[in-house]
Amino acid sequence: MKHVNAIRVRDKHVLVAVVRRFGPISRARIHEVTRIRRSTTSRLVRELLEEKRLVEAGRFNNSMGRKQVLLRLNEEYRFVGGIEFDGETIRVGIMDLRPRIRYTLNEPTEAGGGKDALVRQLLACTRKALQQAKLRPQSLLGIGIADPGLVDSRKGVTVTSSTLDSWRDVPLRELFEKEFHVPVLVEAKTRAKTVAERMLGAGETLDNMIYVDYGTGIGAGIILDGKLLYGQSCAAGEFGHTHLMEDGPVCKCGSYGCLEAVVGARAVEARVRKAIAEGGHSQALALAGGDLNAITGWTVFRAAQQGDKLCSSAVAEVAGYLGLGLANLVNLFNPSVVLLDHRLELAGPGLLDQIVQVVRRQALTYSTQNVAFRFARLQDEAGVLGVGLMVLEKHFEIPMLKPPRFLVEAVAAAPISPRDLLPTAQAESTGRPPTRRKSNTNALSNLTIG
Repeated sequence: MKHVNAIRVRDKHVLVAVVRRFGPISRARIHEVTRIRRSTTSRLVRELLEEKRLVEAGRFNNSMGRKQVLLRLNEEYRFVGGIEFDGETIRVGIMDLRPRIRYTLNEPTEAGGGKDALVRQLLACTRKALQQAKLRPQSLLGIGIADPGLVDSRKGVTVTSSTLDSWRDVPLRELFEKEFHVPVLVEAKTRAKTVAERMLGAGETLDNMIYVDYGTGIGAGIILDGKLLYGQSCAAGEFGHTHLMEDGPVCKCGSYGCLEAVVGARAVEARVRKAIAEGGHSQALALAGGDLNAITGWTVFRAAQQGDKLCSSAVAEVAGYLGLGLANLVNLFNPSVVLLDHRLELAGPGLLDQIVQVVRRQALTYSTQNVAFRFARLQDEAGVLGVGLMVLEKHFEIPMLKPPRFLVEAVAAAPISPRDLLPTAQAESTGRPPTRRKSNTNALSNLTIG
């Protein structure tokens, strides 16, 4: 009996996963994809409709002229929690199964109290978000955490961080699973953003792309031939610690002349603050309300966009060194698109032009002639969406339909709402299945993770 129940549970899981990936879809098509017996398919679909895990999504006439009911996932049957944080902000998002962010909570990071205090704050923010969204932890399929440090994704542990003091050897997955009793996925923030941009943003489901995450630290998410690059110990993509200056400034990693030590957001703000303190004039001071210590890298970028000479010079230095670093990445990985953190756009479109100019000058002509450079499309929610997507993909894994490594392709065929379908009458009159609105997520992506 236990064996029979296990098969039934497995088959229901497969049916739901197939509907999520390919829906709206008919019972007949589900049978064709899964090869589960027709009678079993019909019975299980009936149970899933009663459980409200699936819902009907209109009708269409098949090639025989028979009306068939289409099924899609009930996107609010369960939810997913996503957490992204750095030294400035903790952001928690509650997503439905599409995923769409239905509720967000933002709170300043209390980074000065050590790692135990930060863990407590992360747990408290997650509890608060669930309470305000009026959900219990049992409503979640899982929780994803986008961590700013170097993360061993397989173990769910933060190894170290060059941007958060004392943030090392943190077993986040274990701590969150103990607190909320749901599966937890821990991923490097840059890789999470890369997945989100590739599936929902400016990456346009391309198989070879690089995403540059810029801030206090600098990271690179690399997708090569459809595979998200991790490396032997999940340390691939530490772009900010590539060496650019032999006698450069000391980096928090202990080395000298690292990219983020030279032109990371903290390095930029420190350089401009020093210049102003020594008598230089800059619009950045006014933008910071006259408080020298309130000037940030983003303040510098905004001032540069307004034509401030001191800040424009600092931004030109950012463009020069980022361009040199990217030229190396382009030569190494030959991407079709390079996406830059959307916050860099605060300096205006001229920054992108400066970076591209350096890359094209320094990299091989053959490697750069077909590569596109653009700013990322997603805003501050990218990390939350990225880990949400990864949690969903892991949950809706279908081993019988694909290799063991789960594929981030379901978003391409994500369940769509009734308003995205043609009216039922129109579908019946044309004899064709309802059509989808065009979007950049309509093609399967085949992105392999982990």
